[in-house]
Amino acid sequence: MNFLEERIQKDGIVKEGNVLKVDSFLNHQMDIKLFRQMGEEWKRRFAEANINKILTIEASGIGIACIAAEYFNAPVVFAKKSKSINIEGDMYIAEVESFTHKCKNQVIVSKKFLTPEDHVLIIDDFLANGCALQGLISIVAQAGATLEGIGIAVEKGFQQGGRVIRNLGYHLESLAIVERMDAETGEIMFREQ
Repeated sequence: MNFLEERIQKDGIVKEGNVLKVDSFLNHQMDIKLFRQMGEEWKRRFAEANINKILTIEASGIGIACIAAEYFNAPVVFAKKSKSINIEGDMYIAEVESFTHKCKNQVIVSKKFLTPEDHVLIIDDFLANGCALQGLISIVAQAGATLEGIGIAVEKGFQQGGRVIRNLGYHLESLAIVERMDAETGEIMFREQ
């Protein structure tokens, strides 16, 4: 069992509807020491990739991506879920559906921050059905950039997202893959990697 799986076993809470609550250390209150371990591990797993840009999605992925970016010496770009008056010029746009929030959003990235010269690593906290991830992949493709890989903190292996993304041929590295969860007992089982 790796460091992230151990932390999920210790502090994760399984809720009805296949929801894994990790807000005490991952996506509400953030454990920066844990994020550093994650960044270091992704750097090891993507050591051969020529990454010069990290891409994530608003909001839970931002903290993780920022710490991971230190290991790649690369800036972080995050796809915004709403257009603000501060975003000027042309944008890449993709529609994404959130498993957790049960809603669809258009996410946007300014064209000035993602170009055909970029070699991108996508970082996010969760992978369930893969809708948000497919939106980010679409944005990388619209930019003509090279997608070097995808780093996910927690993948729900019992949902289709990881399988779909891997079948499309992308280099996907999830630090913890939950194989099964039981809200009644609180049991969490991980896939061996």
